[in-house]
Amino acid sequence: MIIVISGPGGVGKGTLVDRLVEHDPKLWLSRSWTTRAPRTGESPDAYTFVTRQEFEDRIEAGGFLEWAPFLDYLQGTPLPEAPAGRDVVLEIDVQGAAQVLEQHPSAVLLFIDAPSRSEQRRRLERRGDTPDKVEKRLALAESEAAAARDLGMRLVVNDDLDRATAEVAAVIEAARIASS
Repeated sequence: MIIVISGPGGVGKGTLVDRLVEHDPKLWLSRSWTTRAPRTGESPDAYTFVTRQEFEDRIEAGGFLEWAPFLDYLQGTPLPEAPAGRDVVLEIDVQGAAQVLEQHPSAVLLFIDAPSRSEQRRRLERRGDTPDKVEKRLALAESEAAAARDLGMRLVVNDDLDRATAEVAAVIEAARIASS
């Protein structure tokens, strides 16, 4: 099973995904590639950080499940190589979710959002995004939410991390039961 978790920057989807994977041994997280530089304090394994040329070479080789330009960089998901018996978790943007859905119509699609744009702003600033990046991410957030609705993604508001994580885990378990 493929589980897609999307949402605007700063809504806590990375933290939520880390908790899910930590507590569910049946989940395997695919690490996205990006051409952007790591943020201050960002874990070096948050992404596979590559040059634009390395990324473009991988595109040419057909090595991505999905990829897209985002703001001023490229990001994408390599073709997953999950261990047998594990469900693949993709933490990707809504554009990528649409690409995955085309190839895998049974994928479970979840959209994580902050309780408000002001809270999203606070989280982006707290993680160290520059003021111009904060504004760009906030401007993009509403169109991402609209695209998620158009795709029929399940909305989960991350107003409380424990509750939101439990809600996502319950959706995943229900999908497992439905597919068995």
